[in-house]
Amino acid sequence: MDFPIKTMPDILKETVDTIPDQVAIKFYEKEISYRELWSLSDKFTSSLQQSGVKKGDRTAIMLPNCSHYIIAYYGILKAGSIVTQVNPMLLEKELLHILNDSGAQTIIVYEPLYPSVKAIAGQTALETIIVVSFESDQRILSEDQTFEDFIGKGGQAPEPVSIDPLEDIAVLQYTGGTTGRSKGAMLTHRNIAVNAQQSYAFFQNELTFGMESCLTVIPLFHVFAMTSCMNLSILIGANIILLPRFDLDEVLNTIKTEQPTKFPGVPTMYIALVNHPEAKNYGIDSIRICISGSAPMPIETMKEFERKTGAKILEGFGLSEASPVTHANPVFAERKTGSVGIGLPSTEYQVVDLATGESEVPTGELGELIIRGPQVMKGYWNMQEETEHALRNGWLYTGDIAKVDEDGYVYIVDRKKDMIIASGYNVYPRDIEEVLYEHPAVQEAVVIGIPDAYRGETIKAIVVKKADHAVTEQEVIGWMKERIATYKVPAIVEFREALPKTQVGKILRRALREEQAIRQ
Repeated sequence: MDFPIKTMPDILKETVDTIPDQVAIKFYEKEISYRELWSLSDKFTSSLQQSGVKKGDRTAIMLPNCSHYIIAYYGILKAGSIVTQVNPMLLEKELLHILNDSGAQTIIVYEPLYPSVKAIAGQTALETIIVVSFESDQRILSEDQTFEDFIGKGGQAPEPVSIDPLEDIAVLQYTGGTTGRSKGAMLTHRNIAVNAQQSYAFFQNELTFGMESCLTVIPLFHVFAMTSCMNLSILIGANIILLPRFDLDEVLNTIKTEQPTKFPGVPTMYIALVNHPEAKNYGIDSIRICISGSAPMPIETMKEFERKTGAKILEGFGLSEASPVTHANPVFAERKTGSVGIGLPSTEYQVVDLATGESEVPTGELGELIIRGPQVMKGYWNMQEETEHALRNGWLYTGDIAKVDEDGYVYIVDRKKDMIIASGYNVYPRDIEEVLYEHPAVQEAVVIGIPDAYRGETIKAIVVKKADHAVTEQEVIGWMKERIATYKVPAIVEFREALPKTQVGKILRRALREEQAIRQ
């Protein structure tokens, strides 16, 4: 299928021209129409340009879900600047790496996180800090400005910027690296716009333009929410209902009052909803279609949720390097439990041998999943070697071990990378291990994910203490909480005399995972 080459601002403008007065965003009591979203994002673009932001400059967003996020995101894209997505849960050391790697000169930050940004700003290229507050009585900032003050400067029409959708970068989406460094996946304007178009083409029989509302609880800085909640909703003229965090009571009350029709989420959210004793009384049967990603969905949870709601839970697969969606279970054909489904339109995929990555393996055999399509990234920001490893002969090597059945359905069996998925967050063991090794009592450490019925996986650290050093599990966990984002902190720390290793001294992480599986 051929998709027209567009940018997301092009798509937003088409929706504005069609349904200008329809609600685009609802953030608590505040509603913003599509016409207002266009105008506000224009003002943001103008303000960026007046502050010196040029095409290709990086502009970071470090916000929870809120209307300011979407306004800023589209304003940045219109300016030809590059949206640099930043997880608000990052600690200063992690934030410093992303800001310096991207070279961002502007950041939009949530007020409670402002002190952390301010503390490291002098070590970065930051020139402009824009502060978002949800309170009406915002503090007066001596050096920096509020979002309202900043956007208020954008009275004049923004200068038009020429964008090449196929070549110009729209988003830097940071993901973990095998070296422990976060890598910025360079997603072009074409990549992100076409992934929204592909998603709509795949689900179009379930979606009606101008008639949908999308409950958006997964964070917009995550590539899954960026496409499935924000950009797809803009394409179909949906109302984006924003919540800044997953609070079960708040989510249920929002479902009751807003009656959303679409709910992209991670399995932990569906587990929490289905186990609430009064869930059905909140009208969750208004939700017709649920898209589940980031972690495997327990079969029984899927069945129970669908029984209570009448909705369809459609598991899919994607990765930051593909904007992110590549596969999903279809509504127009058989849905296969345990499978991530078939490829989206214009998405090619193969499973190739693990040794060379050059030969396609027979149906049903294991290998590495590789993908080719218009949603695949341009490469990694300033990381040529990593780019050449991931992109070979036009194919994206996912690092995931998979098999394909006779109908083309893909089953993810394991990960070549050792990534842990806990509550929908991608967690990279190396990041945690490097911090563990900084502890004065730690001689060796390895981190694994262990199955967890609620979170998907729980993080476990296995540690060998240095001789004559005494430390407890809780002391290690408390120490880690001060140095790394909360979602990365191990829930369990086990002490051992030694770790299993290969003959050359490499720690056998897989052996530890297999041992854990036997225990359970």
